[in-house]
Order: sequence, then C-alpha cells, then structure tokens
Amino acid sequence: MKKYPIVIAIDGTSASGKSTNAKLVAKALGYVYVDTGAMYRTLAWHCLKKNVDVHDAKLVANACRRWKTDLCCVEKDGLRVVQLLVDGYFPEKEIRTPETAAAVAHVAAVPKVREWMKKTQRDCIQFGDLVMEGRDIGTNVFPETDYKFYLDATLAERSARRAADGVNENLAARDQRDSQRAVAPLMIALGAKVINNSAMTSEQTSKLLLEEIYNRFPAK
Repeated sequence: MKKYPIVIAIDGTSASGKSTNAKLVAKALGYVYVDTGAMYRTLAWHCLKKNVDVHDAKLVANACRRWKTDLCCVEKDGLRVVQLLVDGYFPEKEIRTPETAAAVAHVAAVPKVREWMKKTQRDCIQFGDLVMEGRDIGTNVFPETDYKFYLDATLAERSARRAADGVNENLAARDQRDSQRAVAPLMIALGAKVINNSAMTSEQTSKLLLEEIYNRFPAK
C-alpha cells in the first residue's frame, strides 16, 4: 500500500515566525519546505511585469489562468524547497520588492487565484512529505491533515520583528484584511495547535512544534 505524504500545515499572522520555524521543522524532519506566500508573490510580480491591473479581479484571474508555470524542488541551504517557476524562471529577488509586496494582497483576494493556488499547492505532494506555511493551509489547502499549527504573537512583538528586518508595515490592517477576505480567510483551523511565541525564540518555537509533531505521529 502506497504511503500518502505527510503534510505539516503552519498557518498564522504576519511576522509570527511561520517561515523561520517552518524551515527549522522541515530541516529537522528532512521534509520539503513550501512557502505558499512566495507563490502569491510570484503571481503579483508576473502581473506587474505584464502590466496587468492588480485591482481588476477579472484581469488577474485571466493572467493566472494563462501564465506558464511549473513546480520544481531544489536544494537550498541544506533544505529541499519547492519553487514555482514562470516560463522556467524563479523570480527570487523580484518577489521581495516593496512593489510586489504592495500588490500581493489584491492578487491573493481573487477567488479564481485562490482556486488555482489550492490545486497547485496540493500538487506539491509529488515531492514527498511537506512542511507548508501560509494563511489557509489547515483550513483550505490541506484541511484533512492531522498536523495543523497556528502561530501568533502580540501585535507589538510582530511589529518589532518587522521593524528589525527594516520593514515598515501596518500589520493590524493586514491582519484585518486577511481575516475578512471572502475566500479562504485567515483563521485557526479545526484541530490546530495554537502557539503564541511572543516571548519565545525561534529555537524554542520549533522545538515545541517538533514535540507536538512527534506526539501526533502514528505508533509504529
């Protein structure tokens, strides 16, 4: 009987440590790391590059339907990482610009885009066991997984983390926008373990995540 890949879903608010801890957990387990936010950023970058008005849902949905993409798994810093290629290219630096960041929210709110992303993100299991981080993994992309986590921290702490990275972002507004989105809003998945890491280091948070994951593994 073929073993179905394990998917560890790590959702949470902005600057709650999702990326850092998802990478630490993936590396510790030898799983493949998937940053779903990077996929939305890639579409936002593609729309900007093609002069698609990101405020026009129909135009964005059409761009998403027509772009030529492929999933690949690469080795990076001792970690296997899934990348979404556009015409064979991964815009690693381009998706981290302020312009792309400003466009992401508009692109991510389009229902057809989220539908496309869900299918594409589910296709990532072709690469094996996953640690997937985002905002709707446990609620929408892989609601059937037994490994659901939701990371959070106080607004003050998360804002301080962003500032330390040199990023000035209104996290309260983003939280509200993400949680009130009509399709796949940010929310705590049923059965998810909630971890508030306001006073915790990344090492402490990832250790707690791994302990919970090991406890949920089926007995052999």
